[in-house]
Amino acid sequence: MFIDKRFSFVPACFLHGKAKNREELFAARMQEKRWPDPLAVERSRAFNNEPRKESSMRGKNVLTLTGAALLLAAPKMLYAADNGGCDSGATAWMLTSTALVLLMVPGLAMFYGGLVRTKNVLGTMMHSFVAMAIIGVLWTVCGFALAFGKNVFGGFIGWSGDYFMLRGIDDLVTNGIPEYVLAMFQGKFAIITPALISGALAERVYFKGYALFIILWFLLIYCPLCHWVWAPDGWLYNYGAAGVIDLAGGLVIHVSAGVSALVVALFLGKRKGYPKLPMQPNNLVMTLMGAGLLWVGWFGFNAGSTVQSGLETARALTMTQISAASGALTWLIIEALAFRKATSLGFVSGILAGLVVITPAAGVVKPIGALVLGAVSSVVCFYALKLKTKLGYDDTLDCFGIHGVGSGCGVLLLSFFIRESWMAKAAEHVSGWSVWNQLAVQATGLAVTVLFAAVGAFVICLVVEKTVGFRIDEQSEIDGLDQSLHGEHGYGLMHSEI
Repeated sequence: MFIDKRFSFVPACFLHGKAKNREELFAARMQEKRWPDPLAVERSRAFNNEPRKESSMRGKNVLTLTGAALLLAAPKMLYAADNGGCDSGATAWMLTSTALVLLMVPGLAMFYGGLVRTKNVLGTMMHSFVAMAIIGVLWTVCGFALAFGKNVFGGFIGWSGDYFMLRGIDDLVTNGIPEYVLAMFQGKFAIITPALISGALAERVYFKGYALFIILWFLLIYCPLCHWVWAPDGWLYNYGAAGVIDLAGGLVIHVSAGVSALVVALFLGKRKGYPKLPMQPNNLVMTLMGAGLLWVGWFGFNAGSTVQSGLETARALTMTQISAASGALTWLIIEALAFRKATSLGFVSGILAGLVVITPAAGVVKPIGALVLGAVSSVVCFYALKLKTKLGYDDTLDCFGIHGVGSGCGVLLLSFFIRESWMAKAAEHVSGWSVWNQLAVQATGLAVTVLFAAVGAFVICLVVEKTVGFRIDEQSEIDGLDQSLHGEHGYGLMHSEI
């Protein structure tokens, strides 16, 4: 067996399998007389009436234990040296971030599920959960290849045969992180994005229609946008001095989902009885719990998007926390001034407003920027929801009013809070690069995303409606999605028409 000379101090008995645990290894070293048995030394001194040398003995014991610990750790050191080039710290953080982002999907299901009427709670939550299955499979089969493969069709989309079915990444490690981890991390973003849109169409669509909608939307809208903004050869990634700034999906996720949600809401029309009949949330406790999970998961969302475990990660995590807190507090203050009370629904709306606005900006702004962005987002989103009431369109759970509007603000306003070091690096590529130049880049990315998502979502709605059907029939809507589509009741209530 080949043994690296750097680890030649490992005892032969351990390397050849004669010592199987800590105790056997220690006994073996005693037998080989590589170091003295402390008990034998003490017996010898007592027999010869030698005085005990306390300080010397303690020092030898410490050295003995230290040496034994190093010997026992040596095989682990040998194993760590042969880990395929992985950075264990960065890989561990990315694995954690992947789990945190996936946790956001049940969090979103709880958030949305608590806001609808009792008769639609299961149907609404299923919209989030089913995305985990449908998009999870599509991402493995072709989504990763379409989003992060090399440019094809003039850069409209990407493609890589190695990424198809993930078949070419089994041994691939990129910047110390296994490609499998990167693929799964990005896959969680792909899952939650169409699930966000479900908030706008809640309580009035066929389950089969929704399933077909998210399949087409993922393939035709999400994957191209993801490629443009995040793939190394994407055109928005390389636009201007250093590309459009979108750390974790302000454009790719929240603006695209928000705009598509508005289009879907207008296409489907209002729910039966809206806004004349009261449509109260069935469980705000569950909504609060969902918002809490989203806040926690967002640390993986933003900080994980730095794809490392270092200074940039710490910055993104910190700005995420600051902006969320600022958004929540600002919304409470607005409600206190406007209504003389603070509501739980307003509080969670403020949390989301703060989170979506910092999503594109967390990697480039400082704490003062995060504070301002969170506060501004809450103010803008608050009035966007009031405008919805005046215009009368039925975006059931305010996907456009929070995600589209809030993140759109972040995409633009981050330009005024970019840290100096980022601007200096951008100026190395284009001399004299300024805030206004970057604002123009951000505005271009926002305009392209809005136009592409709006037109694409409308076409997809037409296709779904003409094929499997999208808007549910009137009687099924009255009965509720839980009973009419799933044959179940969320709370076991016999009378769930409320």
